[in-house]
Amino acid sequence: MEEKDMPFSNKDLRAMIVPLFLEQLLVMLVGIADTLVVSYVGEASVSGVSLVNQFNTIFIYLFTALASGGAVVISQYIGGKESENAGKSASQLLMFGTIFSLLIAVLVLIGNKWMLRLLFGKVEDSVMDACITYLKISAYSYPALAIYNSGAAVYRSLGKTNVTMYISVLSNIINVVGNVLGVFVFKAGVAGVAWPSLIARTFSAVVITILCFQKKNEVVYRRGWIFKWDTDCLRRILNVAVPNGVENGIFQLVKVALSSIVALFGTYQIAANGVAQSIWSLAALAGVAMGPAFITVIGQCMGNKDTQAADYYFTKLSKITLLLSSVWNLLIFIFTPLFLRFYALEPQTKQLVIWLVLIHNIFNAIAFPFSGALSNGLRAAGDVKFTMYVSVISTIAGRLFLSYLLGIVLHMGVIGIAVAMVCDWVLRAVIFVWRKKSGKWKTFQVI
Repeated sequence: MEEKDMPFSNKDLRAMIVPLFLEQLLVMLVGIADTLVVSYVGEASVSGVSLVNQFNTIFIYLFTALASGGAVVISQYIGGKESENAGKSASQLLMFGTIFSLLIAVLVLIGNKWMLRLLFGKVEDSVMDACITYLKISAYSYPALAIYNSGAAVYRSLGKTNVTMYISVLSNIINVVGNVLGVFVFKAGVAGVAWPSLIARTFSAVVITILCFQKKNEVVYRRGWIFKWDTDCLRRILNVAVPNGVENGIFQLVKVALSSIVALFGTYQIAANGVAQSIWSLAALAGVAMGPAFITVIGQCMGNKDTQAADYYFTKLSKITLLLSSVWNLLIFIFTPLFLRFYALEPQTKQLVIWLVLIHNIFNAIAFPFSGALSNGLRAAGDVKFTMYVSVISTIAGRLFLSYLLGIVLHMGVIGIAVAMVCDWVLRAVIFVWRKKSGKWKTFQVI
């Protein structure tokens, strides 16, 4: 099969991947800007926002997992030229996501104090007050998050990632401007950074929903499908979403456990790990951005029953991810000493940060493209349970156990935590590459 006969040209792939990367980069930069603004509110407020954001991440991952399940089903229907079924699936995703997020929002609004006490124990009263205020306002935005993710799944499945990028640009401008006004003009404290997030998320949800009703699109929402419960359609979505949600949930729990381990290593190692993690997040952008591209491309190929094309794009997208990740991780490592100038750290701490970033970036470039992005392609083909089992076992037996062994037992500290992390990636990468080569993923049926 020649490249000219393939469903996605290089131009198509570029038009899909570049906006995905820029959107992720924008979100990261806005997150840094938000942190700077929040830092002017006061230590108690900063602590409250930080703690609640850890809590909110759990629900964000759940909504993302649900949207990913929808994206796989929608992409396969688009590949199979079944626009009506794709539209029905998109509408059902919107309906279920809205109901699910409303239930979670109500539960959080009712039990927020109990949940926060359970998670964060007896923090100072001022910090707890900040937590409660921020969490209550955040809970109002859960439905908007789920609704936006549902619409974004539609546009990414269509390969129109520039649309979600533009919405993200406008949304993040609203958020940053709102934070500045809330903190410096209205002196609203924690509420001054919470309400802009709610407004920005609501804006994104409204805009993407309006666009998804436009009949000129290949896949559209329809009111009749939104207000009708279709068990078979939802089952297809949840068959992908639930394993993905379990995998993400276990990963978040392990991250919390690792935070407890890091807390044992002393001040300078804790500080180095915190700074390194912020740089890691930036370095990981290339690999993370490629995930949705795998879902769209492999999903459409499998929906068209074209396993030969899917196999071809598995290889091509993996090469693109490897190249992008290598260049991006090298660039971030080169700029790391410059980033460190903005931190008031001891020379010993800065040296440790550089070592942590070096370990991370080498393996984020050569292993993560196969342990992360490629696994999205397997999920898009319907191979969701295998990827879930491998990821959960690797995260617990690899990352968590090795972190304890290397970090505590062998006294390697945060370096041991970093080594355990990259061992987890390498293990998954080897297994997922083997799974891709085995061809077993070609036998699954999503639709």
